[in-house]
Amino acid sequence: MEESTAATQGRNGEALLRPLALDLRWSWSHASDELWRQLEPRLWERTHNPWVVLQSVSPQRIAAMWTDAEFRGKAERFVATQRALAQAPGWFQRSHPQAPLARIAYFSMEFMLSEALPIYAGGLGNVAGDQLKAASDLGVPVVGVGLLYSQGYFRQVIDRDGDQQSLFPYNDPGQLPIMPLRRANGDLLRFELRFPGYPLWLRAWQVTVGRCLLYLLDSNDIENTPAHRGITSELYGGGPELRLQQEIVLGIGGWRLLEELGIEVDVCHLNEGHAAFAILERARAFMQRTHQPFPTALAVTRAGNLFTTHTAVSAGFDRFDPSMIAQYLADYADQELRISLQDLLALGRREPRDDAEPFNMAHLALRGSAAVNGVSQLHGEVSRRIFLPLFPRRPLAEVPVGHVTNGIHTPSWDSPAADALWTRTCGKDRWRGDLGTVDAPVRAVADGEVWQMRTTARAALIEYARERLAMQLGAAGSSAPKVDAAQHLFSPDVLTLGFARRFATYKRPNLLLHDPERLIRLLTNPRYPVQLILAGKAHPQDAAGQSLVRDWVRFVRRPDVRPHAMFLADYDMRMTEKLVQGVDVWINTPRRPWEACGTSGMKVLVNGGLNLSELDGWWAEAYAPEVGWALGDRAERDDDPHWDAIEAERLYDLLEREIIPGFYAREADGIPHAWVARVRESMARLTPVYSANRSVREYTEGYYLPAASAYRARAERNGAIGTQIANWLASLENGWSTVRIGRVTVDTRDLQHRFTALIELGALSPQSVRVELYAEPLDGTGAARQAMSRMEGPAGATGACQYAAAVAANRPASDYSVRVVPDYPGVQIPLEASHIVWSR
Repeated sequence: MEESTAATQGRNGEALLRPLALDLRWSWSHASDELWRQLEPRLWERTHNPWVVLQSVSPQRIAAMWTDAEFRGKAERFVATQRALAQAPGWFQRSHPQAPLARIAYFSMEFMLSEALPIYAGGLGNVAGDQLKAASDLGVPVVGVGLLYSQGYFRQVIDRDGDQQSLFPYNDPGQLPIMPLRRANGDLLRFELRFPGYPLWLRAWQVTVGRCLLYLLDSNDIENTPAHRGITSELYGGGPELRLQQEIVLGIGGWRLLEELGIEVDVCHLNEGHAAFAILERARAFMQRTHQPFPTALAVTRAGNLFTTHTAVSAGFDRFDPSMIAQYLADYADQELRISLQDLLALGRREPRDDAEPFNMAHLALRGSAAVNGVSQLHGEVSRRIFLPLFPRRPLAEVPVGHVTNGIHTPSWDSPAADALWTRTCGKDRWRGDLGTVDAPVRAVADGEVWQMRTTARAALIEYARERLAMQLGAAGSSAPKVDAAQHLFSPDVLTLGFARRFATYKRPNLLLHDPERLIRLLTNPRYPVQLILAGKAHPQDAAGQSLVRDWVRFVRRPDVRPHAMFLADYDMRMTEKLVQGVDVWINTPRRPWEACGTSGMKVLVNGGLNLSELDGWWAEAYAPEVGWALGDRAERDDDPHWDAIEAERLYDLLEREIIPGFYAREADGIPHAWVARVRESMARLTPVYSANRSVREYTEGYYLPAASAYRARAERNGAIGTQIANWLASLENGWSTVRIGRVTVDTRDLQHRFTALIELGALSPQSVRVELYAEPLDGTGAARQAMSRMEGPAGATGACQYAAAVAANRPASDYSVRVVPDYPGVQIPLEASHIVWSR
């Protein structure tokens, strides 16, 4: 009887704990951490993976803990809280109760949610994971779509010579906080994609992220050949063919999975161009439902597609040889989309009929979306330059790329000490609303409380860094004395600098190492000591990046440097969390404008860390002297060693003359009050602005809601409006070459320029176009645009129509040109129709 009772208690306990362990909300809400620590302390400290803990402990252990009324009571309260949060209306439900928005499908090649689910490499996954978490907090109806990598991104080991070695451990699905999807009858949800000559079977998995779900596909199915089982093996590994296969699985397979699950999607958000094939599959699905042709289906569905680009140089976009596209997608184009291969290739080319031009995934994403955005204000400007060739003869300012600056999910990155301070001042639910009032309470926090928070977080980082370095040295075969010495390095009272990111030449991780001897003098100053923690990986195929890693490792191994600097290997999400929580100053030195946004520096804000960064990405819009320090002059220079040397000297000067003395400028109470004032202002001013809460709300109100309304309008009545738009677009393609601007006259009097112009429209109707005056921006104002009205009366001798407009004569008439552009209600011009004719 006792055994039966214990077994029942074990089963009941496991059943109650199971949904807690599978909901990745534990990755940012740490209230339940103590439960998992009590179940299996060693495993919890090593993995921070509740699902592994629950899978590893015996039923007898669970039953024993279940007899502890305090443990059982905590578990029951946590489950009740989880259910209440899932059911409570969020910001979205309160702010937009009648919104015509059922679901946003968020496609990304990677998601950084927890070190327990290693399917990420870096910044792109960071943005995807943090936005999914923020959507959960806010109640925005997002579902994620990605890939489950059996090996993921590589793990880094530093060998005895200081070289990076790459390892690819297996991700056992049984140890990951995921569950296989099953059909209503209990069968595993599997489906096939037609690859050339064979079917590719895909399996599907579900990840719970608070209120949101993430679906992952993988090809490691027993019916696939060994080569094809490995399609979803590595993130960013292999060559172009493997990348194309992965992107077909993500885009076409991902949308097909949503169809299999019966999930109705209003908005498809493409996080980079990797998932652009979802555009084609979404159109195909609409064709299947409505029996409409591809042009109509694309006209309808693109209204609900959003493309976010993260790339700062055009060379960074994925491009595929036309023959490879033909190999994998010719039958798909012919049999599924019912268009020619040439028409499919045209969607991914600058010059649609250039047979030699590669297929560009970013071009497909742009041509299949009704909105495009960069990820910072500066990156929006850079992206307009990148995509300008797709909009020939358009002014740069009219290239249709906006921006939403990235933000980070603050609850995922704050330290316990920071969380306590923010909770006391702003409340427990501070990141679930509109953030309108969080700055004022933080500005009122006393210097002593801010400084204590920073001291506590720094001490925790030093403890973690010591343990991590000791483990790293032990694994590399270092001597016992070296391992023991690592556990005593650094001081919790010393200014701590952090530098951690992907090691690539454009990020200039060696800028701080430009003058090693000067850096050593800064680190070893007995009056103002400094300690430096570094981390970062270089892609296994990036020899230059690996050389930069080697340079730093060999530098920190110097006997005179070892007490003051360390390089921590295998930079991952957990290490990032510890670093951003504890460092005093976060250093970032990219080559402007190559860092599209950058989010690592945002993570220190909530924790009271300060930024010392190049004026690139987010810092170009966030920087002010009261909140941090800046490198650069906002000019853009390519790979210029001379300028790098100038900026390196500026970096050393800032550290030597401002930052280091400022940290140690203590008053009688031992607090550096001027330093704390900067910390407090950075926390109050920047944390809310550079949060994923703000960015997701901005996406929702600026993009998702308008896109959902536009898509639903075009989709009504089997795509009736979409059919009209498709016919209009076809008429433009057929008739635009006949549009001419004839004689233009101007009469200046009464402080006005009165323009008239003869316009030949050929086969196009006047309702298909907009005729306007245009003048370039002047004195910091925007471009001048004035619609011209069609005059009544008979057409000219050539069938031309006369148009007229008047503008104020506050600039020369010669500044103005007449132009003709497409015009149709509800169509995004020039994104959906880039045609244009100028008078000169």
